[in-house]
Amino acid sequence: MRIAILGTRGVPASYGGFETFAEQLSTRLVARGHDVTVYCRAHYVSPRQIEYKGVRLKVLPTIRHKYFDTVVHACLSSFHAAISRRFDAALICNAANAPFAPVLRAAGVPVAINVDGLEHKRRKWNWLGKNYYRVAERLSVWLPNETVTDARVIQDYYLAKYEADSTMIVYGAEVERRLDRAAVRQWGVEPNRYVLYVSRLEPENNAALVIEAFRRVRTPHKLLIVGDAPYAHEYISRLRSLARRDRRIVFTGFVFGDAYRALQQNAYCYVHATEVGGTHPALVEAMGYGNCVLALAAPENVEVVGDAGLHYRDSQELAAQLQRVLRDGAIVNQYRQRAQARVRERYDWEHVVDEYEDLFARMARLPPTRARAAETAQATGETHTQETVRK
Repeated sequence: MRIAILGTRGVPASYGGFETFAEQLSTRLVARGHDVTVYCRAHYVSPRQIEYKGVRLKVLPTIRHKYFDTVVHACLSSFHAAISRRFDAALICNAANAPFAPVLRAAGVPVAINVDGLEHKRRKWNWLGKNYYRVAERLSVWLPNETVTDARVIQDYYLAKYEADSTMIVYGAEVERRLDRAAVRQWGVEPNRYVLYVSRLEPENNAALVIEAFRRVRTPHKLLIVGDAPYAHEYISRLRSLARRDRRIVFTGFVFGDAYRALQQNAYCYVHATEVGGTHPALVEAMGYGNCVLALAAPENVEVVGDAGLHYRDSQELAAQLQRVLRDGAIVNQYRQRAQARVRERYDWEHVVDEYEDLFARMARLPPTRARAAETAQATGETHTQETVRK
């Protein structure tokens, strides 16, 4: 199939969860023989880069502004994809881009939209931004051919709010843990001697809560704050001020690729504090990379972690949980094993790509994908064998 992915900043990933998702999905689809184009923003991907691991890259300009960056680029990308008329299916990321689905559909390209979480709840948006997201949320169940949610909590929300069914496909993660002292030394830490927090540094992701909790904990371990945000300078300054008196707290900025994997795989434990969204990529990745996870008890986080991690409700409870795991390595090892087992069962990337491959085939009205066809053939063969044995 010929597939377009729109609405992200582009690949290779250099910003957040949607970008990592686009990289994983596109490269794995290409490995299966599909022709995939990812639309990229010029200030994240060089216009000279036209290919990445077999994925075609189309780099287009946009307006670098908190409220226009995403929608302007999605608009240009939709018109470009529609004019080219070369795609069997398109995936738009982010409910904010729902208004542009009709552009593609008018050109005969079936469209799915991954709505992500409930963006109108994010504190970074003013009243205009929040209301735009509410409108776009409603349009995301009317305008595309398919609406995709990545968590049961979000799927239930769309069903209750708009009486709209959606296809739930979770986020994926790799399962691996490999200690590498040299890979993490650049941040002044040693394997299993630091607590890890990963997120865009925005208010609803609660980095301040994590810093406040960690400052109460008696430990020589460090806290690594991994992430940044392009339009949150005041908030980030407040975080740095909050951490200034504690030399154990280290801000790394954005980290991606092999360096990010190394930070995840060498952490003693991982703290997740995001309160808005669906399935959070960093949380699933932390579990796959064998971390003992401490997650804020928001419904979306509880859905992902289940009994494979620890939960907390506030800064005080997080401090107590951190002190507990830092004193007891046996607890950490137990939850590391549970976390990886849960990812293998529910969040395997290859299974996620199977689901998207089937979705695109259905949208394009094509026969079942090779993966599903093989499963069907195997099941049919097993049934035939059983019948022969009975005879």
